[in-house]
Amino acid sequence: MLDPTHAGVIAERFGLGPDARLRGPVASGRLGDVWQLVTARGRFAVKHAHVPVSVEDAELDARYQDVVRAAGVPMPAVVRTGAGTVLADVGGAHVRVYEWVDVLPADQRLEPGRVGRLLASIHAAAVPTTSPVDGWYVDPVGAGAWQELLGRLRSAGAPFAGRLPTRLPEVLEAEGILTPPLAATVCHRDLWADNVRRTPRGGLVVLDWENSGPGDVNGELGCALFEYGLGEPERMRSLYDAYVGAGGPGRLTDRGDLTMLVAQLGHILQIGCERWLASSTDPDRAHNAAWVREVLDEPVTLEVVDRIVLAINA
Repeated sequence: MLDPTHAGVIAERFGLGPDARLRGPVASGRLGDVWQLVTARGRFAVKHAHVPVSVEDAELDARYQDVVRAAGVPMPAVVRTGAGTVLADVGGAHVRVYEWVDVLPADQRLEPGRVGRLLASIHAAAVPTTSPVDGWYVDPVGAGAWQELLGRLRSAGAPFAGRLPTRLPEVLEAEGILTPPLAATVCHRDLWADNVRRTPRGGLVVLDWENSGPGDVNGELGCALFEYGLGEPERMRSLYDAYVGAGGPGRLTDRGDLTMLVAQLGHILQIGCERWLASSTDPDRAHNAAWVREVLDEPVTLEVVDRIVLAINA
């Protein structure tokens, strides 16, 4: 486990200078923690993953980040070790380092035109790929898997086991639109409000690129319309028009273009249920139950999909 005594080791591995102090975690997510490292050279974000990290995948996403940042997208710079690698083994865990950026709390009501232009700038830094798109972004969970999972939740007395069945018909109906993309490019794939933040000086910055990989720009645009459009046609149209006007290559023409949104939210709901079942403490169960309720409160139904498509193509 990472702790403040590792400050000197991290600073040495990444060549960040003397007088190192490590504090945190200053932020925690579902996949890891962020610590702040302060040295004579400045402040840095140290990411400590809770799950195994592929060295190869980390190098790939870091190279993609370099390309996008060089294109002018506002984002923290990747800091590499003295050996030129992205990851370092510290205290038995993989850590990686970025320059530090001060950000304000997450806000879905960011000005939609600014979000559209920002997304266009990300997609303009196109990195083609022949690798397949992960099933998380294109595949259904499926009726059989949902029913099997529901049986285990009922047996375990999950607090949301009575509510999930009322949502499943809508979830399964939405899964019927899923369509693999005709062409893939490397995408961020996690542009929710937690990762697109205002800075104290009024700008926007994009965080957490570790999940980037093969995806569909149409699908990522659809996710942004859902997240920042908030179901309001004017906001969605403003975001879309700004994106297209800024040269964004994605387009939404039919339900299939919302595949990434439907698939991703379905798998997020599924993994939240699985993590509740695997929880061993009351705080963990409460945390994962809240995660599940968040998706159940705002499910991506066929009605939601059609509302997005209609707002763009009206």
